[in-house]
Amino acid sequence: MGDFSSSSSFMTTIVSLSVILIFSTGSSSAQLSTGFYRMSCPNVFSVVNSVVKSAVEKEKRMGASLLRLHFHDCFVQVRRTAGPNNNSIRGYEVIDSIKLKVEAACPGVVSCADIVAIAARDSVVLLGGPNWEVKVGRRDSKTASLSAANNGQLPPPTSTLNNLINRFEAKGLSTKDMVVLSGAHSIGQARCTVFRDRIYNETNNIDSSFAKLRQGDCPRTSGSGDNILAPLDLKTPTFFDNAYFKNLIAKKGLLHSDQVLYNGGSTDSLIESYSKNPKSFSDDFVAAMIRMGGITPLTGSKGEIRKNCRKPN
Repeated sequence: MGDFSSSSSFMTTIVSLSVILIFSTGSSSAQLSTGFYRMSCPNVFSVVNSVVKSAVEKEKRMGASLLRLHFHDCFVQVRRTAGPNNNSIRGYEVIDSIKLKVEAACPGVVSCADIVAIAARDSVVLLGGPNWEVKVGRRDSKTASLSAANNGQLPPPTSTLNNLINRFEAKGLSTKDMVVLSGAHSIGQARCTVFRDRIYNETNNIDSSFAKLRQGDCPRTSGSGDNILAPLDLKTPTFFDNAYFKNLIAKKGLLHSDQVLYNGGSTDSLIESYSKNPKSFSDDFVAAMIRMGGITPLTGSKGEIRKNCRKPN
C-alpha cells in the first residue's frame, strides 16, 4: 500500500486522482481487458513505463508512492486532502508527466484511471516485485467527495485488525487479500507523526531495540520532527520482497496497522506462511492487485477521459 511520506508541493484544493479509481475499479473486471488499447493507443504501456522508470531511478521511494496512490484511489472516492491522505499522498507530478506523453501519442483516448493502474504495476516490477498484465478500459469519474474519504472507508495507520478486515470486506476483498496487499509495505516510508505513538507507547508488541532505533529519528513531542521519515521495511526498504512479514514476526512492524496483523490474532498464520514462502506472497499479491483493480469500473459511455488528471473536464 506504499508510501506514507509527506508532500506539500501541490495545491491542497485540487481534486484528487482518488476519485478516478473508485469508479474505475471493481467486480466487473470482465469489462476490462489487457488489449483494450491495442488499436487506439498501442504504445501506452511503453510510454507509462518509460516515465515511471525514470522517476523510480531518480527516487526509489516514488515507486512506493505510486503504488500507494493506486491503493487509496481504488478504495474510496476521495480528495487528496482527506484525513487519511492529507500531507501523505505523493506522485501526482509523475502521473501528470505520463498523461502529457500519452496525450501527445493518443489524444483523448487513455484514462487517468488506467494510467495510475499501469504505473503501480510498473513500480512494483522496477523495485524487484512480480509482474502481471494490467486490465484496462476504465474511464474517469466526473465527481469527488471529501466526506466519503473522511467517514472511515480508508483504513488509517491506527487501524485495529477488525477494522482492517471490515474495510477490505466492504470493498469485496478478503482477509487474505488484506494481508497480502499489506505486504506492499515492503517498500516506502512513513512519517514520524504516524508511528510515534507505536514506538513510545506500544511496549507489549514491539521489539525494544527496534523501538529505540526509531525513537532516535522520531522525537516523542508531537509537532517536533513530524515529517521525519523511516522505512516501512527495516530490512530491504527499496526492494519488493517478503521481508515485511519477517519483520512482523520479529515485532518490528513500523505502523500499528502493520503489527496488528501479527499479534495473536486470526491473521498470524498468513503472516507466517508469507514469511517462509516468497513465491506464495508474489502469486497472491498479483491476484489481489488484479481483484483490487477490478472494483466496478466505469466503462463504455460512463464517466469521461480526463484531459487533466487533477480535475474533471
